[in-house]
Amino acid sequence: MAYKSNNTNQDSKKEFIFQHKNYMFMFIGLAFIVIGFILMSGGGSDDPNVFNPEIYSFRRIRLAPTLVLIGLGIEIYAILLNPHKKD
Repeated sequence: MAYKSNNTNQDSKKEFIFQHKNYMFMFIGLAFIVIGFILMSGGGSDDPNVFNPEIYSFRRIRLAPTLVLIGLGIEIYAILLNPHKKD
């Protein structure tokens, strides 16, 4: 038996799954996640016997986790985005 080569696979142009638009949204989502984690950091006390109520601030309890969740949503959108779709 002779091996038959399929030329249609060799002639087809190789394309990446993600395009520039996908990567742009991925970096935006990553920036939201990083900013959220930076806002969550800190607020602790140097002395473990002293309580610092700053750990329960609006920034650490509401804003930062919201930014992280928005960033994760943007990442999911970036993965599912089809840049070849015509409007």
